Amino acid sequence: MTKTLLSIGHGYSAKALARILKPQGWRIIGTTRSAEKADALIQDGVEACVYPGSDLSALLSEATHVLSSVSATDTGDPIVADIGDALAEAKQLEWVGYLSTTGVYGDFDGAWVNEDTPLSPSTKRGQMRKTAEEDWAAIRGLPLHIFRLAGIYGPGRGPFSKVRAGTARRIVKPGQVFSRIHVDDIAQVLAASIAARHPGGIYNVCDDDPAPPQDVLSYAAELLGLPEPKEVAFEDAEMGPMARSFYAENKRVENTRIKETLGVTLRYPDYRAGLQAVLKAEG
Repeated sequence: MTKTLLSIGHGYSAKALARILKPQGWRIIGTTRSAEKADALIQDGVEACVYPGSDLSALLSEATHVLSSVSATDTGDPIVADIGDALAEAKQLEWVGYLSTTGVYGDFDGAWVNEDTPLSPSTKRGQMRKTAEEDWAAIRGLPLHIFRLAGIYGPGRGPFSKVRAGTARRIVKPGQVFSRIHVDDIAQVLAASIAARHPGGIYNVCDDDPAPPQDVLSYAAELLGLPEPKEVAFEDAEMGPMARSFYAENKRVENTRIKETLGVTLRYPDYRAGLQAVLKAEG
């Protein structure tokens, strides 16, 4: 049987995984929310369909592997609500992946967390993801793997455009650090998990260097040969509620498990290596 990935919510990270799997002969079925986005996926060699609007259970019957990148809602995980019974009955599935977030841990005042740390999300978004993880884990017999992603960056999602435009601001909150991960490293972690298959596995997906956000912008400016962006105190910064909520949690995320269990060697172990690659990819 041809290896077939059903990628539900085929977005930025899933596309990076597809770039690894397609050359290996995989069939990729990807769902997206609009016909326009579906057309773009087809041009990338993905069998695309619009969801909601398609029969997800029928698509599931053709899959050997499933990846869900769909965001949680107030009522839990929408995919589990839709096809939870079908997932439980899909005995042909070899691997199922759910993309969660390190936001499920909550605030640790800069201390380290790992996959065994009790979950205590302090934001609504983190709580919804915790509930969604529980929804997926409640499906009996599912070869489930949960990936808690740090802040994602990569080509098209880096700081360079704002630095070039002069709109970037170095927001400084003393002691604040964030963990982050290059999209290509997300893809290689997922591919390694597909190859290794440890049902029930939970993995933090982040690099080795939790760092203050202002340092990342300073380095981006240095790479561009531009002046360092203006520094603004957190209390004085103009930010929307979602952006401000990121600063409500401060933690360092450990990534030992992806190395020891999956054998992953990060291509971009810190933001410096990652930003160099992003700049090169963006030309």
